[in-house]
Order: sequence, then C-alpha cells, then structure tokens
Amino acid sequence: MKNFLGIASLILLLAGSGTVLASGGGVPLQNAHVDLSDTASLQRGAKLFVNYCLSCHSAHFMRYNRVGRDLGISEELLQEHLMFASEKSGEVMKVAMSIEDGARWFGVAPPDLSVIARSRGANWLYTYFLSFYEDSNPSRPFGVNNLVFKDVGMPHVLWKLQGRQVPVYAEDAHGNKHIERLELKEPGTLSADEYRRAMRDLTNFLVYVGEPAKLVRYGIGFWVLLFLAGFFLLTRLLYKEYWKDLH
Repeated sequence: MKNFLGIASLILLLAGSGTVLASGGGVPLQNAHVDLSDTASLQRGAKLFVNYCLSCHSAHFMRYNRVGRDLGISEELLQEHLMFASEKSGEVMKVAMSIEDGARWFGVAPPDLSVIARSRGANWLYTYFLSFYEDSNPSRPFGVNNLVFKDVGMPHVLWKLQGRQVPVYAEDAHGNKHIERLELKEPGTLSADEYRRAMRDLTNFLVYVGEPAKLVRYGIGFWVLLFLAGFFLLTRLLYKEYWKDLH
C-alpha cells in the first residue's frame, strides 16, 4: 500500500511539473478545447491554414486528398478553396519558397508544421496565436513579439483578423517591469470572440494534421466499445444461465 501511494505521489508530482513547464516561461496557457469530432471546425481550420500559413509553412506529411477525404470535402471544393499551390490533389501540402529564401527573409527557415501540435501542444499553439503584440524595439524586424515565444522570427500574419495588440506593463516589488496583459490598440476584421474561435479552429486542424489516424481510431473505438458492451451483456446472461442449474 505504501509503495502504491508513493508511486501515485510521484505521478502527481511529475504531472504538476509538466503543467508548470508547459506554461511557456511563466505565461499561463489557455485551453484550446480541441475537438477532432467537430468536422466543421476542422474545415474552417484547413481554410485558415491554407490562406495564412501555407505561404511560408509546409505540411509535408499531409496530402490534399487525405484532408478532403477525412474532412468530407469534395474534390471540386478542395481544388477551389484549398489548393492554391498545387496542381494535383495527391500532392503534399508544400510551399514554393526554398529553405534558403526563408532563412534569408526571416532569419531562420519557417518550420514544417506537420507535427507542430504534437511537439508544442495544442494549448501552446492556441495561446501563441492569441499573444502577438507590437514591439518597437529596433531588433524586431517585423515590429512584433509574442508572449509565449519571445523574439519570434515571424510576422503576425493574422493581424488583419485580430487587430493590433500592445502590452500593458506593471512593476513588481523590486521595480522590475513585466507585461501584465495585452490590450487591443486597433481592432481587426473579427471581434475578440470570433478571433478566438478562428484560432481554435486553426489549432484543431493542426492537431488533426499531426496525427490524422486519430479520426480513424475514434470511429473504430466507438464500434469496439459497442461490441464489448454487447459481449459483456451476452456473457453475463450465459453466466447466470449456467449457474442457475447448479444451485
């Protein structure tokens, strides 16, 4: 019993440590509420990814026709709304920009986003999309920074949707300044709630891209659980019937 309690305590300690580390250097992460069963959300997220991310970031492990098949998008709609950089639906989601050009323009080549959700975590991504702010420091080439990714190399490509945010500073007991919150300086085309929903959709899609087989597993899992429930009921009835004659 003592060994069990010790192991349980260790698991809780490690879980708590993981939460602290996941907060991104003291910045609390917001819950993305990912739901891979929400097909409409995944479709909206795919559209956002193609329109705002795919110009610089690729998803080499994902093919357009796989996205269409998994998300219930017809071939015609796939080509009309999602395929801007490819001629065939069987091609992977890649960009025309070379690694060398990306490194020259942004200081570092934009990473492939195929498994970014598995690497960073859904909550980290969601908070990242919400946390860009204006930074007038001359060292910032695009005039922006990010709360969870300090000195980020990419511009805020979604600023027209979100608007422009500025930091509001506070001082601690020792007189050191820190960012207390972000405040909207100039509104975008979306309201705050609409932008949050859009970023949840984008995060949802990136989680799907990181492991598209989850959708298949979820579908199989339902029938497996249904079978097990039926099998349990059948064996229970057989058990009662067998022992009835022995008592």
